[in-house]
Amino acid sequence: MIERGSALPSVPTKLVNADGIADTTTTDVLGQGLVVLFTVPGAFTPTCHVNHLPGFLANEAKLRTAGVTRIVCASVNDHHVMKAWAENTGALGHIDFLADGNGAMAKAFGLQLDLTVAGMGPRFARSAVLIRDGVVQDVFVEDGPGVGASGAPAILMALEAANS
Repeated sequence: MIERGSALPSVPTKLVNADGIADTTTTDVLGQGLVVLFTVPGAFTPTCHVNHLPGFLANEAKLRTAGVTRIVCASVNDHHVMKAWAENTGALGHIDFLADGNGAMAKAFGLQLDLTVAGMGPRFARSAVLIRDGVVQDVFVEDGPGVGASGAPAILMALEAANS
């Protein structure tokens, strides 16, 4: 798993943002500035759709005030699903999305979760990562169901602690 002080692995992915859909790499998207990356098991899945993504959208201004230059959500979904989710939630233009259709990013980051028993296959574990100029500052991985350690309020508290 990626850990504090490690450089991000460069993995091909698709970026979904207000400009459209583009082929890119994780280092191109996450490698500059202070970035909050949060990963979810699936777009439109109940906890991700109702709790995790909305928390980051609602706290966008506070995150930016705390110095965050980019908020990015990644999921093992294709770029069409990620675009539809971004549009459906009103997050397009506020949060950027990485579509990890084959799970290569989840695997390279060591944040893969096997949900085969639930019929979903390999996915991202629910997590959040603070990244500064391509170097991991902190990793928050949920150890159970729900959103706690990887939610926007917890990330805001971590940023506040780091800045004090």
